Amino acid sequence: MASGIFLILDDIAALMDDVVVMSKIATKKTAGILGDDLAVNAEKASGFVSSREIPVLWAITKGSFLNKLIILPLAFVLSYFVPVSITIILFLGAVYLAYEGVEKIYEYFVPHHHSAEKPVIQNLTEIEILAEEKNKIKSAVITDFILSIEIIIIALGTVQDQKKLPSLEIQVIVVSFIAILATVGVYGIVAIIVRMDDFGFILSKKQNSTSKFIGNLLIQALPKVIQSLAFIGTIALLLVSGGIFKHNIPYLHHFLDNLPSVASEFVLGLIFGVIALIGVSSFKFFAKKIK
Repeated sequence: MASGIFLILDDIAALMDDVVVMSKIATKKTAGILGDDLAVNAEKASGFVSSREIPVLWAITKGSFLNKLIILPLAFVLSYFVPVSITIILFLGAVYLAYEGVEKIYEYFVPHHHSAEKPVIQNLTEIEILAEEKNKIKSAVITDFILSIEIIIIALGTVQDQKKLPSLEIQVIVVSFIAILATVGVYGIVAIIVRMDDFGFILSKKQNSTSKFIGNLLIQALPKVIQSLAFIGTIALLLVSGGIFKHNIPYLHHFLDNLPSVASEFVLGLIFGVIALIGVSSFKFFAKKIK
């Protein structure tokens, strides 16, 4: 009886050891998407009235959990019954990531002027404010859904790409862990970021000169932090997409071998992103002409 218990504990320990190893690898592979997810949501969760920032962020977080509950079972079912679909989705996700990264770079150097944007309405009523919040929450949850697909598929593809294919239970545990980390970790950090200026405001009211200095520094740092995250997220998008192309397309395995792998992956992401941007822009141009 005792020996049976020890055998079970030994199996659990071995399982958890495999889970930890796979989780480290998958987290490293999805770090770029998590960085972009963090940058996007920090931007979307800011700009509200101070008292509404946390409720809005909590609503987005609940939407993110719901997204994961929808995507995870579908990903496991497809992986089990149609495994080739994971590779296809992985490549499509890589193209999308490369496109998004290059589009951000393009818009930085060639800013778009949206003449059709709604003017800022002053003195909104409480009902109008809640309606505006609802629209922003919906937009953030949709964006999270797209990013969640990418995170889960990349994590699943990373686990399945190992020389020794992990058992199904390890795959489920690892990918589920990454999904939870993507929600709890990202939105926890976002909550800290969006409250940074409020904490700074409290410190700036203190009599202590050091507290005032730190408070003013935090207030001034918030927009710069969000801008920095956006920059880091853009670079990460190209690195992640380039890595997917390089490691999954045999012809590209030795692309720019004379350069560090980070540089070659960035260049690959940039190339595919430019091709995707040209393709999407051309489609929009001709569609507009036809219309």
